[in-house]
Amino acid sequence: MENEAVEQKLRELGYALPARPEGGGSYVHVKEFGDGLAYVSGCGPELDGALAFRGQVGAEVSLEEARQCAVHCVLNVLSALKLHLGSLDRVKSFVKMTVFVACPPGQADIPRAADGATWLLEQLFGRERGVPTRTTVGVTALADPFPVE
Repeated sequence: MENEAVEQKLRELGYALPARPEGGGSYVHVKEFGDGLAYVSGCGPELDGALAFRGQVGAEVSLEEARQCAVHCVLNVLSALKLHLGSLDRVKSFVKMTVFVACPPGQADIPRAADGATWLLEQLFGRERGVPTRTTVGVTALADPFPVE
């Protein structure tokens, strides 16, 4: 397959897509609906079976580590999209992102953890195409125990 523009940018930033997105169970990673729209299932920060950080942001995991986790989550999202679409260059726009951050009660700066996710999308797709609307939600625990999903 010829080089894709998005994947070339990804390599220039020092990242690679995982072979396949983490997770499994009774769901699909990508579900298309309507005219060219798709939902992508939540993805954790595990890359090719390795989880770099575990626990809550603000307790066991620093804010900078959480931002890295958010980048890893997006790499899994992109892997799912590539497997489903065949090429990331087919993505026209990211519309909405919900980021869950495991944190102790009262942790106020959780949106900054999610910035890692939107930062990577902006680098790869540009501001207009890559930066979605976003909601960040703090929770006490996530699966595996992911700091960010």
